Amino acid sequence: MRDFPSCFGENGVQVADSSSSNTSKNAQNLVTCVYQCRIRGRSCLITVTWSKSLMGQGLSVGIDDPANQCLCKVDIKPWLFSKRKGSKSLEAYSCKIDIYWDLSSAKFGSGPEPLEGFYVGVVANKQMVLLLGDMRKEAHKKTGTTPIPSTAAFVAKKEHVFGKKVFGTKAQFCDNGQIHDLVIECDTIGVNDPCLMIRVDGKTLMQVKRLRWKFRGNYTILVDGMAVEVYWDVHNWLFGTSLGNAVFMFKTILAAEEKLWVSQPIPNPNSLQWSFSQRFHDSKSENLGFSLILHAWKNE
Repeated sequence: MRDFPSCFGENGVQVADSSSSNTSKNAQNLVTCVYQCRIRGRSCLITVTWSKSLMGQGLSVGIDDPANQCLCKVDIKPWLFSKRKGSKSLEAYSCKIDIYWDLSSAKFGSGPEPLEGFYVGVVANKQMVLLLGDMRKEAHKKTGTTPIPSTAAFVAKKEHVFGKKVFGTKAQFCDNGQIHDLVIECDTIGVNDPCLMIRVDGKTLMQVKRLRWKFRGNYTILVDGMAVEVYWDVHNWLFGTSLGNAVFMFKTILAAEEKLWVSQPIPNPNSLQWSFSQRFHDSKSENLGFSLILHAWKNE
């Protein structure tokens, strides 16, 4: 399966395939975030991946055009994180692109993403295209850029979560929106009739009974007064290996957005598919909303 941001192509993408049936030991502790940005007036997707391994923290920044063709990419390996700060230069759209990072004061939780005390900046034509982190003043001083309102949009996030029957993460479904506690609960071990429940801030918003008959599907919930479409594929949990992963997608539904769910039968029994009717460069695809994809791995 091709990784983000190919899920935004007009032909759709699988979010679970045979390779996803590997044991959870092979699942990396990583988080991938996708931002829609503009470089020299052109729309592009900047993918930032945070990883964590026994060797330490890792960071990858890639820039794709609207057709999902990789323009450039830089990988900051875990052993290079000993410096905790630095910069690299790339080239795309016939211009120099500089990537700066400073994690010398970063604080990390249990996951691979830093919580505070850091910045990652992408600069093109002396303009800050994308700025992450809370050290914004330090970032502008280091890069020599002028603080201006950002046009970057956080459009997608993918992460791996682990548990026995409860899987939790934090979710923010819109820019500057409330950060919610998102919990998925499903006990499939020794249960004749498994049930899937999804809670937001402790409130049950979705419950799927007779899960063996409804191992794939979609349902709309309301969060902050906003419609969020939930897609699930728990086939591997029920019929695959005991350590297989399930896949969940939470997609905000905008008022002017077309229905995105692909309702035709899925030919591959290990896949869940969806597609976007427009590509990013299409004028109608502005304000794409936000998508959160969770790969949930069961621990023994």
